[in-house]
Amino acid sequence: MAKKNKKNKNNVNWIIKVTLITFLISFFLSGISELLIPNLHIIFGITIVIIFILLGVLFDMIGVAITSASEKPFHAKSAKKVKGAKTAVKLLKNADRVSSFCNDVIGDICGILSGSAGITIANSIINTFNWNPFIVTLFITSIIASLTIGGKALGKSIAIKNNTQIVYNFSKIIACFYK
Repeated sequence: MAKKNKKNKNNVNWIIKVTLITFLISFFLSGISELLIPNLHIIFGITIVIIFILLGVLFDMIGVAITSASEKPFHAKSAKKVKGAKTAVKLLKNADRVSSFCNDVIGDICGILSGSAGITIANSIINTFNWNPFIVTLFITSIIASLTIGGKALGKSIAIKNNTQIVYNFSKIIACFYK
């Protein structure tokens, strides 16, 4: 029973921690987006939206790869002291949390920010060209939604087929930031 209570406490702590991290990341990125996009040329605003979409797709791929990869190849690499292998094992042992962070925290924040930035771009287009607000907003939000969902659908199949390589590359990057 004590083990179950400890696990529940760890889950509650994780939920609180991920909620706070999400707030801070979202607050920071949204602030930057809101400060920059209205003052940028429309092309640069669109570029920022595309970057948000691509980041969301990338982190969704990483989350899927983490949940679908096996630890076995990384144990062998870890025994040979291959850089990033030990990190990969840690990531895979915590696949539920890593996947939640990548898919839900980063992926969802990018989705929300790309949508909000898209509205800012739509307003800029409406004001610059005096076009119909309904049509412009509908068009921009539909493009963002279709690129996000289509990108994630493509990314998921790539992630499942290449899960070991994706986990390994991500682990090498993560391993650079801590011992």
